[in-house]
Amino acid sequence: MLVDFFFTLRKYELKVSVRELLDLIGALEKQVVFGDIDKFYQLARIVMIKDESQYDKFDRAFADYFQGISTIDLFDKELPEDWLRKELEKFLTDEEKEQLKALGSLDELLDTLQQRLKEQEKRHQGGNKWVGTGGTSPFGAYGYNPQGVRVGQNENRHKRAAKVWDKRQFSNLSDNELLGSRNMQVALRRLRKFARAGAQDQLDLDQTIKSTANNAGYLDIKMKAQRHNTVKVLMFFDVGGSMDPYIEQVEQLFSAAKTEFKHLEYFYFHNCPYESVWQDNSRRHTDKKDLWELIRTYGRDYKVIFIGDASMGPYEISYPGGSVEHWNEESGEAWLNRLTHHFDNVVWLNPIKQEHWRYTVSIDYIKQLMSDNMFPMTIAGLESAIKALR
Repeated sequence: MLVDFFFTLRKYELKVSVRELLDLIGALEKQVVFGDIDKFYQLARIVMIKDESQYDKFDRAFADYFQGISTIDLFDKELPEDWLRKELEKFLTDEEKEQLKALGSLDELLDTLQQRLKEQEKRHQGGNKWVGTGGTSPFGAYGYNPQGVRVGQNENRHKRAAKVWDKRQFSNLSDNELLGSRNMQVALRRLRKFARAGAQDQLDLDQTIKSTANNAGYLDIKMKAQRHNTVKVLMFFDVGGSMDPYIEQVEQLFSAAKTEFKHLEYFYFHNCPYESVWQDNSRRHTDKKDLWELIRTYGRDYKVIFIGDASMGPYEISYPGGSVEHWNEESGEAWLNRLTHHFDNVVWLNPIKQEHWRYTVSIDYIKQLMSDNMFPMTIAGLESAIKALR
C-alpha cells in the first residue's frame, strides 16, 4: 500500500526518496501511529516532506490516494450535502436511550452501512435506519446511538461513535497569495548561511571517532565551535502615506526577518531614500542616520532589501528638491545608485500586485534603478528575491 502512496506523491512532483519511504514504514512497524488516518497524515507529512512550501502538494496527493479525505465519500458514493444538513435535534430520555441496541462490531457496522448506502436514494431525518440527521440511526449526524458511524458532523457530542467519517479541508499555498508570517520565515530561511565561529565547545563526534581510530584506539576527543547564521541583512522600510494599507503585511515581514537573522539592521525612509534615514519614526526629524555614514559602516557583503510601493511623483526620484518633506540637495536616483553600487546584493519588495505596476511610472523607474530586481510580496516573489540575493 505504501509503495503506491509513494508513487502518488511522486506523481504530484514531490521530492520524496526511497529512504523517506523506508523511514515511514519503520515508524509504522514501531506503531508510532495505529488505526488513525489523521495521525497517519501528520506522521507521513513529517517524514516525507522536508520543505513546508510543498505541504499543499502533499495534501492534494494524500487526498487523491486516500479516498474520502477531501470529500465525504463512503464506499465510492459521495453523499449530497443536503443529506447531512442539521434541521432538528431529537432529545431522548435515559429510558429511551437504554432501549437502543448497538449493531455489534465495527465490521458489522461498516457492512450494514455499505448495504444501506446501496439502497438509500434520498435525505432522511429523525429516523432509526438510514444515513441521516437527528435520529437514532447508527449512521449520520446530530442524533444518538450507543455505537455508530458519525458522518459529516462538525464536533463530538456524545463520544460514542465507533468510527468518524469526516470531511477534510486542505488549503493550497498559492504562489500568488500574500505572505503570512510562516510563509515569510520559510522563504527567508533559504537565505541563511551557517558557519562555525567562536569557542570550540561542542563535541565533534565524527572527528573524535576518526582520530581515536588513528590513535590505536586511545580516546582522542575533538571539539568544534557552534554553527551560527552568518548572513548579514540590511532592510529599508518605506513608511507613511501610500504604504499605510500594507502596514500589517510589512510588520509580518519584519517580524519574520528578526526571527531568522541574527545580523539584521533596519532603517526607515519615505517614498525614496535621500541623504538620511532613521530607525525610530517618533524621532525621524531629530535622530537621523547619514546615508554616507551608513555606507561606510556596513560592508558590501550585507544583503540589502528595500520594502516599499515605489509609488510617488517621478520628480521625487529624479530631481534635487523633489522630496515632499524637505529640500534634498541631491536626487533620490543619485542616492539609490550609491547604495546599489556599494552593496553587492540589493532587491526591492513591492506590496502592490505585480499586474498593477505598469500603471505607475515611478514603479518602473525604481525597478530600472534596481536592475530589475523588484519583486512582489508574494511567496513566489519573496523566493525569487532570495535567489537574487544569494
